[in-house]
Amino acid sequence: MRLDPGPSSPAAPTSIADLLDRFPVLHPPTSTAGAAVTIVLRDGSDDVETLLIERATNPVDPASGDVALPGGRVDARDGSLATTALRELREEVGLGPTDLRGPLRFVGVSAARRFGMQVGVFGASISAAASPPTIGSPDEVAHVFWLPRRTVAESRLVHRDLDGGPRRVLASVHDGHVLWGFTRRVLRDFFGLPEEDAPERPVLAEGPGPRTGPGP
Repeated sequence: MRLDPGPSSPAAPTSIADLLDRFPVLHPPTSTAGAAVTIVLRDGSDDVETLLIERATNPVDPASGDVALPGGRVDARDGSLATTALRELREEVGLGPTDLRGPLRFVGVSAARRFGMQVGVFGASISAAASPPTIGSPDEVAHVFWLPRRTVAESRLVHRDLDGGPRRVLASVHDGHVLWGFTRRVLRDFFGLPEEDAPERPVLAEGPGPRTGPGP
């Protein structure tokens, strides 16, 4: 299910303000989803960039090594998905409300099928006066980096080892970081990129071939 930015426009938004102004400022109730993530944007040297994390390696974590948006599961004490998103933003990358330019925008709710849950998606722009994002919890986050928007538009097949066995999946690769699955789909929706028809594909019998970078 694609996120709904409202009425379609002739061309995809290009500036951060135009990207975020499509979405309302509101605090949906916790019950609408089991987790929340935030798309944090900045103007890079020649493109809009999105803040991403690479999760730490953990054998008991199904998202171990994944490239993801800052975020996590709802805590019963949060009270709203927006509170969840802000709490996780602070815990994972050290950013608080004062580091953002304006309030969170509610982008929508999207299904993380691999994890069997609905995820609330928010958007925000980092303030020019904000401190650089940092790793808040080394047990959870291995790397913090910025991804240019043009990279999300690039597609290639990479091999992933999933619960159902090896698969070829569509991905975007940046400096060895592999973006695929839920996070890539959410960002492609957000940036107005077209849907891709190719689902996860079984690896061919002749062998998995070379792997590309760390797991997403």
